[in-house]
Amino acid sequence: MTAPILEMRNISKTFGPVKALRDVSLTVLPGELHALMGENGAGKSTLMKILSGAYKADPGGQITIEGKPQAEAAGAVAVIYQELSLAPNLTVAQNMFLGREIATRGVVDAAATRKRAQAILDRLGVGFNARSRVETLSLGERQMVEIARALTTDARLIVMDEPTTSLSARETERLFDVIAKLKADGIAIIYISHRMEEIYALADRCSVLRDGVYIGTLDRADLSAQRLVQMMVGRDLDSFYKKQHVASPDHSGPPLLSVRDMAGGPVKGCSFDLYPGEVLGIAGLVGSGRTELARLIYGADARDGGRVALQGRDIDISTPRAALDAGIAYLTEDRAKLGLFLDMSISDNVNIGVIAQDASGAGLLDFRAAARRAGAAIKALAVKAPNARMPVGGLSGGNQQKVLIARLLETGPKVVILDEPTRGVDVGAKSEIYKLIDQLARNGVGVVMISSELAEIIGVADRVLVMREGHIAGEVTAPISQEAIMELSTGTARQPEGAI
Repeated sequence: MTAPILEMRNISKTFGPVKALRDVSLTVLPGELHALMGENGAGKSTLMKILSGAYKADPGGQITIEGKPQAEAAGAVAVIYQELSLAPNLTVAQNMFLGREIATRGVVDAAATRKRAQAILDRLGVGFNARSRVETLSLGERQMVEIARALTTDARLIVMDEPTTSLSARETERLFDVIAKLKADGIAIIYISHRMEEIYALADRCSVLRDGVYIGTLDRADLSAQRLVQMMVGRDLDSFYKKQHVASPDHSGPPLLSVRDMAGGPVKGCSFDLYPGEVLGIAGLVGSGRTELARLIYGADARDGGRVALQGRDIDISTPRAALDAGIAYLTEDRAKLGLFLDMSISDNVNIGVIAQDASGAGLLDFRAAARRAGAAIKALAVKAPNARMPVGGLSGGNQQKVLIARLLETGPKVVILDEPTRGVDVGAKSEIYKLIDQLARNGVGVVMISSELAEIIGVADRVLVMREGHIAGEVTAPISQEAIMELSTGTARQPEGAI
């Protein structure tokens, strides 16, 4: 058997009264991509910080890298975090060797630095050179600089933490190509991601943590959604998509929301109806116009044409404020940049959309009412936080998403448009968000849900509109299948006469 490149044995970590890790063991082989899975708070980040030396494990554990104790293996492990740590005003070569500059007689040898940097970039097959300034590179290219920097230390093990969260589909493909090259060179990769499809595509093996405890490791042949979810959350996949709302199959009643001939940007003449208590999915490939359609409906972007009717009455929506006042709420796909105020508290974020309700005639705010509202939201949505005064930026991705959803619900919407509502959250938080969507539908709210995850769309939606090149290419009704959605997404299916 091939000797492991990494062995972590009986690793524990205690923070005060909290036991973050309990006797966790992990073995990684040369040239393999080893996925590390678990919900937020499962202990993945803590384990990797111990591996990188950022944290010190409790006494009793052991870490060996290429057969050597951790202390003797400096440079063998590199960690690429979700938030990249590059100096944008410096060149690629300068970033790659920052803090470890190549010098001759005490003076930085710029030519030697560029030459060595370029050799590593050529090995990776990237489309930029060592002289390029980082500020001119795309996010995906900057990630390649991080990988190249890891190779300057001759790292034999690279940890990638949610590497594709902010990448386009093309950048993700390039990253996967580079991963294949690294593996072919015998470099091992520990890969952390909430995206199941990436795990199925890339992982040679997958280890799962739950509540700081090692649950087990699956070989590639044994990977399945059912087994992974059971290991991560301790319950079956079937419970994820359990619907308790009942949407009208024949749409015999009047629609709740009607969109006609909506156009603007890449969106060209889209029309559809949404009915009370219905979850309407919108699917399509990246760039098909899904988000742009939602933003047009919500008044976030200027329209070239189209109209919106709510409960049979045309409404003029030229701004998001007008949409909210009419009863339409929108959850952005980019919660950090466009949705939340990360430096503000949970309470402030929950209440900011309804702050006028707490103002007295003298213009004074009722802070007790705001605190009660935030406390109720935290309890109802199971937000994991010590109190409502905690800054939202300190929460996990799943809990941030719940806070943003809580803000929308405080406005009492009739229609909710959810754009990638589970992006970047773990499977446990996904399950809770699915239950919330189901509860909204049970209460008669109309839900439009945009998602790139076909399993999610199929599991949650009552019917699905599929977009392609700015148009609604067709509609898929029960039984909803992945094949039918992909055929419409790629233009390989023909719709019957008269289909939307």
